[in-house]
Amino acid sequence: MIMVVRALVGVAGVLAVLVALGFWFRPDTLAAEFAISPQGALGYATLRADLAALFGGVGALAIASALRNSAYLLTAPLLLLALGLCGRLLTIALAGYEPSMLQPMIVEVVLITLFATGRKVLPQR
Repeated sequence: MIMVVRALVGVAGVLAVLVALGFWFRPDTLAAEFAISPQGALGYATLRADLAALFGGVGALAIASALRNSAYLLTAPLLLLALGLCGRLLTIALAGYEPSMLQPMIVEVVLITLFATGRKVLPQR
């Protein structure tokens, strides 16, 4: 069980880092996929800094957790994903639900479940 969780956490981490790199090197493509429209240099800087930092940080910590077999390293990614999901739920409460909102919420719930499982089964080191 531990090896499966470590592998899944590692794969999730690599995918998150790839998304971060996408925001650095293909911001227009990634912005369109995330339904974001950057406005000017500040918009591109925000994509490259804020969104790449989020995905890069989650990914790097998930990879480190998988490599070091450490539950503690999943605390920050778990918290960040949970806060992101809270933001989506707040948007639904304030602006209403649209079907396009479901897919990213499912991804976040799956990752929250995976990282919470990792926090439970991986060694506490």
